[in-house]
Parts: sequence; C-alpha cells; structure tokens
Amino acid sequence: MSLRTAFASLAPEQRSAFLAAFLGWTLDAFDFFLVTFVVVRIAHDFARAIPEVTGAITLTLMFRPLGALIFGWLGDRYGRRVPLMIDVVLYSLLELLTAFAPTFAVFLVLRSLYGIAMGGEWGLGAALAMESLPPHRRGLFSGILQEGYMVGYLLAALANLAVFTLTPWGWRALFALGALPALLVFYIRAHVRESPVWQARARRGTGAEIRVVARAFVAHWPLTLYAILFMAAFNYMSHGTQDLYPTFLEKQRGLGPAFVSLLASLSAVGAIAGGIVFGALSQRYGRRAMIALCAVLGATLVPLWVFSNGIALLALGGFAMQFMVQGAWGIIPAHLNELSPNAIRATFPGFTYQLGNLLSANAAQLEATFAATRFALPGGGADYARALATIALVVFAAVFVLALAGYAIAPERRESLLEA
Repeated sequence: MSLRTAFASLAPEQRSAFLAAFLGWTLDAFDFFLVTFVVVRIAHDFARAIPEVTGAITLTLMFRPLGALIFGWLGDRYGRRVPLMIDVVLYSLLELLTAFAPTFAVFLVLRSLYGIAMGGEWGLGAALAMESLPPHRRGLFSGILQEGYMVGYLLAALANLAVFTLTPWGWRALFALGALPALLVFYIRAHVRESPVWQARARRGTGAEIRVVARAFVAHWPLTLYAILFMAAFNYMSHGTQDLYPTFLEKQRGLGPAFVSLLASLSAVGAIAGGIVFGALSQRYGRRAMIALCAVLGATLVPLWVFSNGIALLALGGFAMQFMVQGAWGIIPAHLNELSPNAIRATFPGFTYQLGNLLSANAAQLEATFAATRFALPGGGADYARALATIALVVFAAVFVLALAGYAIAPERRESLLEA
C-alpha cells in the first residue's frame, strides 16, 4: 500500500490528529536544530569557544525531561490537545526571544527554558497520534511521525542556506523564523479532536492525578529503567551523528554554508526515508529486530560517513548513515507507546525518552572536547571525524544489545489496542 493510500484510509479525525502531532514535532525540531548550524557564528559573536557554545545544546537536552514530566502529566490529567497547544506557543516564543539574546548568559538561559518546552511536545504528540490510529497502521505512521524530527532538520538546513546565501542577515534571523510554529495552534484548535483513549478514561473518572502517575512508575520500575537506558543509547546515536556534523563539515572539511546545508539536507532525506521504511518493516518483522538490524548496518557505515574523500562520497555516507539512525528511531513512537502503561501514556514515553536525553545531553559537547583534545590533528586543529566515529561505534553497540535485552523485560505489543 502506498503512503497516499494509507493516509487516505484514515478517518478525518485520525488524519487531523496525526498531522498535528507530525507538524508539532517537525517545527519543534526545526527550532532545536537551528543552533547546530550556527555554532561557529555564535561562538564568534559572543567570543566563546566552540565547546562552550555546544554547551547550549547540552542544556536544552538536560531540561527536556522536566518538560516531558510537566506536559506529560498535563496530557494524562487534562487531555492531549490543550497542553499541546500551550507547548507549541511556548517553544515558539522562546525561540523568538533567543534572536534578541544580548549576552551569552541570557542565550544559555533561553536555550534551557526552550528545552522544557521542547521536552513536552513529543510525548503529547505521540500519544495523541498513536491512540488515534488503527493498530495495523501504527508502524508505518510511527516512522512518518518520528521523521518529523528530520523534516525539521531539513527545514533548518534550508533556512540556514537561504539566510546566509540570499540575505545579509546573521544567525539571529534564523531564530526569529523560529516563532512561526505558533501558527500551528490555529490548526489544532480548529481541526483536532481529543484522543478517544483519553476521553474514554475521563468518562470513567480515572484521570491521572500525580499520585496515580507516581504509583504507575513505581509499579513498572524495571520497564521504566530499561526504557530510560534504551532512550539514552538512542539519543546518543542521533545527537552523536547529527549535532556536530555541520561543524565537522565546516571546520575539518572546509565547506561553506551552501555545501554544509546541501550535505545536511541529503542526510535528512536519507533519515526521512529510513524512518518510513523501517517503521513499516517493524509492523511485519518486529520492532526490536528491525532496531537491531539498523544498529548493525549503521556501524558498518561509519568509515564511509566521516572518512570519505570527496563531497560525493561524504554525501552518500551522510544519506546512508541517517537512513539507519532514523530507521531505528522511526520505530520508537509506536514501540514506546505500546510498552507504556495505559494510564500514563502521555507521561511514560515522553518522560523516559527525555530522561534518556538527559543522560546523553553531553553528546555534542563530548565530541567537540574529544576532537580538540584526545583526537587533535598533528598539525593543529580538532579531528572531528575520529570523535564522531568513536562515539557512533560505541552507541550502535549499545543500541543493539539493549534492543535484544528488551525481550526479557516486556513482550512486543505491535498489534495490540491502546486501551483506556
């Protein structure tokens, strides 16, 4: 079945819920990735070293669990729809304020607050989408939903290209563009219905008070711990292969904004394709089996990805690497929502995902530090290629082991209903 046919087969309310979740995640990722394209320029304007600026990425990731907990609880207590609208407005406003940061300290504070807003979106959107979709379509649309993240990356790359090749504006203009996602609220308000699963639970009077959420996490502590570790490995895999990649291309390979944006865009296209393909395959062959396969294939691509000579091979390596990285990620929205206890589905996937982000928050900063110290080039300068390759190989191994270890924790539920 084609993507068009699959999308047309959904009921209108299912399509609207999915589109709201997809666009919310896409625009959230767009706002996040803008920083990764202008690390060098921000460092220059604020007279800071590159590892200091990548610390802003670390702070954003560190504060995401707090947002996942706050907005996840709001989603389980009061419904998915209204908290999602509040969250979209919040992250758009903070992105706009970043454009006017007068000092580096203010810039860091705003990126920290943005992390709270960013952390809230994924859990709300994924719960709204997965609870609204039919079970036999969940794998395919999980892949499409998660790749909203890489669509956001692609949009950030194109915005970076446009601003720095077509206008005289600086990096602050990119963050002013980051306020546009607030317009999504009008679509959600007009077209999106509340999750039918949450509505059924609300009619039964089983809303998630704080004590209910806490008890559910305690009762399922082995699953919670496993999910956090699994998401830590996943987030090291994604941020370790994405966040410092433009800096590697610019600083070590000497490429200008046009070529950096082009290669990043090709990587994003590979990521989107991988998420859709492996999301669909996971519906037939299993979530964990496909994740493990992506990890193995990703590890074999490391030499092509960062050690190739010539732009053509670098482009191929970037495309193939993100095909595997986001191929694995495309399975996660469905997999985590299927594993989640029913009463805390807006909280559990998002909170465990973002706690994994917290554990991996230093990925870009760690790579930048390794590149400048442990892997310094003989003639001076940072060897970003070796730093990226080292982190990637370690985390691919971790993802493979944890994917298979999951069979001992909880069974897959890929054909199950997400009951109230």
